Amino acid sequence: MTDEWSIRRIVRTMIPLLAALSVLQLVSGTVLETYEAVLVSNPALLVLVPVQIGTAGNLASITCSRLTTQLYLGTYELDPSNPDLRANAGAVFALAGTVFGVVGVAAWAIGVALGGTLGLGRVLLVSLVSGMLLAVLVVATSVAAVEASYRIGLNPDDTTIPVVTNVCDIAGVLILFAVVAVVV
Repeated sequence: MTDEWSIRRIVRTMIPLLAALSVLQLVSGTVLETYEAVLVSNPALLVLVPVQIGTAGNLASITCSRLTTQLYLGTYELDPSNPDLRANAGAVFALAGTVFGVVGVAAWAIGVALGGTLGLGRVLLVSLVSGMLLAVLVVATSVAAVEASYRIGLNPDDTTIPVVTNVCDIAGVLILFAVVAVVV
């Protein structure tokens, strides 16, 4: 068994990384707490928070997985003209536009059922704008995580997904509430 696949190396790599990422998650919780009044008064926005963050994390995980596979197959190249890289980025944006649109409509409907008064247009705008901004973040963070892991000599299979999902969690909250501040 090579050292890269040993339990010792995986644990030695992951414990400090996961500890640092857990501390960063506290930032996300603190931001959520500051928007508690806005969330309680707008149930549709309350519904959006976990779905936006989870969807961005899922898109990031998929993207990292695909980029890491390309890296191991020898087809990954950090070049905007690389058709595989462009296809992955295009897929993220297409999925984000579709999913965040559906999520916006569903959040609005749930919000109305819970007594919210925020209109469909605003909820949909918040969902789509924050979702598409998250898609940009997903692509950039995924590529950066794969590149950094590989160049540092870490196994991208071990490091990229925890990094991008945590970044998407934290930035997802910040992006969502920045859009809410402008739209609502």
